[in-house]
Amino acid sequence: MSHRDVYESPLSARYAGKEMKYLFSPDMKFRTWRRLWIALAEAEHELGLPVTKEQVEELKSHAEDINYEVAEAREKEVRHDVMSHVYAYGKQCPGAAGIIHLGATSCYVGDNTDIIIMTEALKLIRDKLVAVLRVLAKFAGEYAGLPTLAFTHFQPAQPTTVGKRAALWIQDLLLDLEDVEHQLSKAKLLGSKGTTGTQASFLELFEGNHQKVKELDKKIAKKLGYGECFAVSGQTYSRKLDSQMLNILSGIAQSAAKFSNDIRLLQHLKEVEEPFEKGQIGSSAMAYKRNPMRTERIASLSRYVVVDALNPALTEAGQWFERTLDDSANKRLSVPEAFLAVDGILTLYANVADGLVVYPKVIEQHLLKELPFMATENIMMDAVKRGGDRQQLHEAIRVHSMAAGKVIKEQGGENDLLERIAGDPMFGVTLEELKEILKPEKYVGRAPEQTREFLDEVLGPVLERYRDTKTSEAEVTV
Repeated sequence: MSHRDVYESPLSARYAGKEMKYLFSPDMKFRTWRRLWIALAEAEHELGLPVTKEQVEELKSHAEDINYEVAEAREKEVRHDVMSHVYAYGKQCPGAAGIIHLGATSCYVGDNTDIIIMTEALKLIRDKLVAVLRVLAKFAGEYAGLPTLAFTHFQPAQPTTVGKRAALWIQDLLLDLEDVEHQLSKAKLLGSKGTTGTQASFLELFEGNHQKVKELDKKIAKKLGYGECFAVSGQTYSRKLDSQMLNILSGIAQSAAKFSNDIRLLQHLKEVEEPFEKGQIGSSAMAYKRNPMRTERIASLSRYVVVDALNPALTEAGQWFERTLDDSANKRLSVPEAFLAVDGILTLYANVADGLVVYPKVIEQHLLKELPFMATENIMMDAVKRGGDRQQLHEAIRVHSMAAGKVIKEQGGENDLLERIAGDPMFGVTLEELKEILKPEKYVGRAPEQTREFLDEVLGPVLERYRDTKTSEAEVTV
């Protein structure tokens, strides 16, 4: 059977990167199980249980060379993945076979591994977020002062700048980055809590010594690079953690989808386009088309993640007492796929943002078509200063605006509002003077200053904090 004969997740085959796919691979999981078994044995040795240094060293010597064939054959017999790998590890480490997994339950390796993998995956997401922010910072800085028509309700509104619009995308991602950082700052392992979270098996091993049982958790956490373990748990860590993780990923997807929507609309307007490669085909039927395929893919994957975040929320809400297993099958799907999807989303985001094509002439053309309507308040105030009656001027502008709008909408003509005002002696102004009033940069408010201040004062310190973070080039596979 070839890979073409079986279903393969598109997230793995098409969208996610190698690093993220490895984090959720069986090899990562089983190697982490062995790290956890080593940490447990070493901590038990240090706390005086009958686990020798030689046994710990034997376990360490086979931490990486997992004998998968033995484990897989054993699992067919016993139908238990954890005990199959305990057996296989014991075959490689006969001197330590009797102390592997001492006092622990399956959730000791299963749940602690899930936390470790999610934490490492979130770090990778953090680094990719930073990569997108770097690209957008460059874009926002370059176009901080380029006036463009702004929209509310997708109707022409007071102008902004291309860079200021990019600053809005950045702001969303900074909020997401704050959530990522907060989640990582409170990362905890499950530790060694036993079948219902009471640590009864370990209390028995340590002959009633509560302090040593507490110390066992601390040592395991430290050996795995964590500051602490959850103080209390059932058999598992609280599934609230999965929900929190996917809510963060959902937030990133929401931000990416907003960017995607903006770019797709701008591409329709022919003002800004996503990158389009020389040999790329936009449509199988219409050869001239340049469909926004990458931003559409961002929107598509983002929608999946937003909906997927409901899975751990419902799982957490549906847990019974100290443990039910109705989380397992769902968790195996929903958690990895959310991370894989967001990994793909951020790769696409960085790729698109880095290759955005801006068409200043088209932007200016659209702006100048609408600007006369927006400038009428300034024109009227200038006429009042020259002695005109505000109410009469207001009525004249209303009449001229309605007539100009009719020419545009009903006749398909150009906006002739300025010509109408220049020809009205009530305003006492020439067409040349009106065109001077209509310089776009006069109508963007503080957009250029806001953008540059935001990049320097808000985004700058964040990027400086991550100046040593290295990310690979955002390569899109399809």
